[in-house]
Amino acid sequence: MNALFKALNDTTRREILELLKKRDLTAGEIADRFNISKPSISHHLDLLKQAGLVHSVKEGQYIYYSLNTTVMDEIIKWFVGFKTKK
Repeated sequence: MNALFKALNDTTRREILELLKKRDLTAGEIADRFNISKPSISHHLDLLKQAGLVHSVKEGQYIYYSLNTTVMDEIIKWFVGFKTKK
């Protein structure tokens, strides 16, 4: 759970998740949308993968990233568990 919150604690990583919400993207397509180095984007993508928030699939020379909604469902269930009945 710590890796998950660490991943969500960064604006760039949250923006990457927003992009992936629309469609799967290659690492290059993601990098093109930011004004930071490609190695920095790779680092952000690695942290998102470690947290289980994204999947990656290599197709030829490209790596495609997609959102892992299963983890999002687990987060929502965890937060809902804190809601108390009145």
